[in-house]
Amino acid sequence: MRIALPVLLLALAPLAHADGHRSAAPQLPQYLQECASCHIAYPLGALPPASWQRLMQNLPRHFGTDASLDAATRDEIAAWMARNTGTWKRVGELPPQDRITRSAWFERKHREVEPAAWNRAAIRSPSNCTACHPRAEQGEFNEHAVRIPR
Repeated sequence: MRIALPVLLLALAPLAHADGHRSAAPQLPQYLQECASCHIAYPLGALPPASWQRLMQNLPRHFGTDASLDAATRDEIAAWMARNTGTWKRVGELPPQDRITRSAWFERKHREVEPAAWNRAAIRSPSNCTACHPRAEQGEFNEHAVRIPR
């Protein structure tokens, strides 16, 4: 039994990131096809369940874009989201307008980023995660790997 615990801990190690975020759930192909065709496939752990539910219910008015899906695809993505949302330790409150970038945890994690940096051509917006987090598309946001473009 003494050997089993260290082996178990090593096996589980990939499930946690240095910044305390649990690894993302396996990506649903429909989520990648539909959502990641316009923006990064945001980690479901980044928003609480109620935010994802509202986003899925309001796809015709998705941040100024009509992101409507057929009912079967919408329902499949919504069900997958319901099983995997809000898994990051500090995600609990509903952010204004259900925006990840307006959540308290996001603002706390990015407070050292100078406001002018968001306007740089290589960044453009706080929602452009891949500009500074090279492995964001794999669900990795380790602060030690951040590279803010000049």
